[in-house]
Amino acid sequence: MEIVEHRQIMILGGGPAGFTAALYAGRADLKPLLVTGMTLYGQASQTHCIENYPGFPEGVGGSDLGQRMNEQSKRFGAEIVYDTVQCVNLQQRPFEVCLSSGSYTADSLIISMGADARKLGVPGEREFTGRGVSYCATCDGAFNKEKEIHMVGGGDSAIEEALFLTRFARSITIIHRRDQLRAGAILESRARNNPKIHFLWDTVVREIIGGDTVSHLLIENLKTGQQETIATDGVFISIGHNPNTAVLEGQVKLTEFGTIDVDKHMETSVKGVFAAGEIADPYFRQVVTSAGMGAAAAISATKYLFSL
Repeated sequence: MEIVEHRQIMILGGGPAGFTAALYAGRADLKPLLVTGMTLYGQASQTHCIENYPGFPEGVGGSDLGQRMNEQSKRFGAEIVYDTVQCVNLQQRPFEVCLSSGSYTADSLIISMGADARKLGVPGEREFTGRGVSYCATCDGAFNKEKEIHMVGGGDSAIEEALFLTRFARSITIIHRRDQLRAGAILESRARNNPKIHFLWDTVVREIIGGDTVSHLLIENLKTGQQETIATDGVFISIGHNPNTAVLEGQVKLTEFGTIDVDKHMETSVKGVFAAGEIADPYFRQVVTSAGMGAAAAISATKYLFSL
């Protein structure tokens, strides 16, 4: 594919990490090029109201926050390309990035393509995302005060999120496809001893049902094959995340979680290539931490470029 043009720095991914990196790189007069990817403004755009981002005491919509970040980064010279990354070549310098519309070269890259929450893949899941289906208890737990909700999953993350939700919900029922949890012993003990937490073993969700919001789940017992419809005020799904690293396969070091391994300067195993946000964060996965990582990556990338 023909090279369109060369840039000092490109930012791959248009979530909070990417746009914050673009803001900092723009202020450093690097004229960054940001490639948004398929999900404009990242996973945060799917959150109806973000209440835990500083500076918005009344909360802010995910898309609204993303649009503000977009405008702010462009104010300082960032160029935004609404396209998807098809391939990345880190074996050559300058690095090459192939988009649907053409190829670019860059002296430095910031990878901020995020991670996607694993989906159940059942009817109603996509339709009710943000309307009773959530993948983040920290983000949406406060919207579930005194509600009866369900949590799908049985690992550490699912149990941690269920325990967090006990601060708000009247009851949390954990739906797990096996007859025992995969979570650590301490977490399991806490969950079993919490009067708000209940369990549905050997069970999977077959459909998510509702009107304006989620109202019922169709579940199936895997041992008996019996199906039934149960009432719910909402369902949290915590069955893992898939970092969007496919285009980088074999080119950068990954962690045991599948995220990009970065040092304290957000630099990857390839000099001049940095990563920020959920693609490099298996622990926190918050808008504010992603933005902070994006700022750190851009500062480090700026120092790298000025040293060339």
